[in-house]
Amino acid sequence: MSLDADLIVDRRRMRRKLTFWRVLAIAVIILAIAGVAAALGKRDGFASTYIARITVKGLIQGDEERVRKLDKLADNEHVRAVILHINSPGGTTAGSEQLYDALKRLKEKKPLVVVVDGLAASGGYITALASDHIIAKQTSLVGSIGVLFQYPNVGDLLGKIGVKVETIKSSPLKASPNGFEPTSPEARAAIESLIMDTYGWFKGLVQSRRSMTDEQLQAVDDGRVFTGHQAIGLKLIDELGDEQTGIAWLAKDHKVDAKLPVRDYPLEERYRDLPFLHAAAVGVLEAAGLGALTRHLDDSGAVQAVERLNLDGLLALWHPAGSE
Repeated sequence: MSLDADLIVDRRRMRRKLTFWRVLAIAVIILAIAGVAAALGKRDGFASTYIARITVKGLIQGDEERVRKLDKLADNEHVRAVILHINSPGGTTAGSEQLYDALKRLKEKKPLVVVVDGLAASGGYITALASDHIIAKQTSLVGSIGVLFQYPNVGDLLGKIGVKVETIKSSPLKASPNGFEPTSPEARAAIESLIMDTYGWFKGLVQSRRSMTDEQLQAVDDGRVFTGHQAIGLKLIDELGDEQTGIAWLAKDHKVDAKLPVRDYPLEERYRDLPFLHAAAVGVLEAAGLGALTRHLDDSGAVQAVERLNLDGLLALWHPAGSE
């Protein structure tokens, strides 16, 4: 009986020792992992404070996922400031307004500077207006303050091939213009009223965000684009330069450490909105080890043209000559 009691005591003592060493081993492993993560974070700028770099390029449309990512970036305690690179001819007015609003919320929490890489026109310029400081290169193009509404009219073509579209509608302006018949004066007037209302909003945004007088606004609101060099005197931008110029402004005006690492923060999936055939071609090229060619596909005018066909509604979009 005494032997059984001693055996039980020994087993309990052994179990306590094993539990102690197991807990100690787990604690050591956790501390080691934390130490490695901290070291890697400090080296790569993941755990320490950094400047986030975001990019807006190509056609701008509504994108809820992009809004969520910008809101998440605004709440990231490791991000000290944000540099926004823009290279866009614009897009839909609603999509541009959505992006502008999201960037304004971001700016309320983080210093935001815009760098125009090549083009910030129409909706691209609306995007740039979210920042208090816009930087562009001498030969960058900015502006194109205006709104348009486009629709194809294939009535004559259908008439030549003997096709007639019959329409029954509740009122004269329902579904007008429809592209199958000449646009009535009433329908044209209705569309023009939409355009002018949105144009007034666009001009008011430029005037308030850039602190322009009526005369200064009238000098830039006719739809033209201007070079960065011209835009300085017209108050469309604040400074000529590049990303390093933006970092210097953040350091001077917002006391951001200029030595902080700059880290890319992607706003969208690479091929999410591309036409199926284009995405398939990109996949084949990359599988064949020809990934460098995908950059040409991404920037090709053909893809831009296909994407423009998918735009719906009022547009704040710059059309360079010969691109249509």
